[in-house]
Amino acid sequence: MRFKGRIALITAAGRGIGRATAEIIAREGGTVVGVEVDKESLDQVVGDVRAAGGTAHGLVADALDAAQVTGAVKRVVDEHGRIDILVNAVGGSTIIPKPAAQVDELTLDEWQKMLHFNLTGTFLFCNAVAPVMKRQRGGKIINISSIAGRGLSPSSSSAYATAKGGIIAFTRKLSFELGPFGVTVNAIAPSLTLSPRLRPRWDRMSPDDRAREEARVPLGRVALPEDQARVICFLASSDADFVTGVTIDVNGGQ
Repeated sequence: MRFKGRIALITAAGRGIGRATAEIIAREGGTVVGVEVDKESLDQVVGDVRAAGGTAHGLVADALDAAQVTGAVKRVVDEHGRIDILVNAVGGSTIIPKPAAQVDELTLDEWQKMLHFNLTGTFLFCNAVAPVMKRQRGGKIINISSIAGRGLSPSSSSAYATAKGGIIAFTRKLSFELGPFGVTVNAIAPSLTLSPRLRPRWDRMSPDDRAREEARVPLGRVALPEDQARVICFLASSDADFVTGVTIDVNGGQ
């Protein structure tokens, strides 16, 4: 029970990597507080975790709204007394019409939208949670970058690559700031992961296109949300107490 007695705040907890992380942490004894803009998906994951014997609570809040983020963090501390784990799972490439757009195909609005969606929520929650973890003299923060942030994704735009590269740099810098307070800050860099958001695009691909995607991966398959969540949970556990400032590539060897 790696997370017994731990309070975990997870953004974008209703689907995909966020949901898979919530399920593992709750299954291993943690109390999960999921943050999501979609109440229906949030209620579903909270209900499923409770039905499986875990402890979960939901907060409907927009991770890109500073006032709502501050309010959500305050509510968690007021109700639970502390925040031991923060997982920033908000982000993605599909908020623009052509996620793989070349630089000369991107508009300024699409560039700004991509950076805002992938960076702002992570900043706001780290900004709000850092004072809590400093007071506690401990905590774990895990951010979500991408293989695109390493410059290794042929199917992502330069805007997405820039945003996810920013997550890597932000994670590294924050680890220096918070390390003296016993707080670790790490990230993962997933490859293509078949979350509910990306599954429809995968299902529309031809068998040949899917085979080409799988052939890019030395392990021979694309990732599932659970593949990413397991590494997040390692970083959130005491097993990673001496790991900080790193971004782990979870990409099957690409």
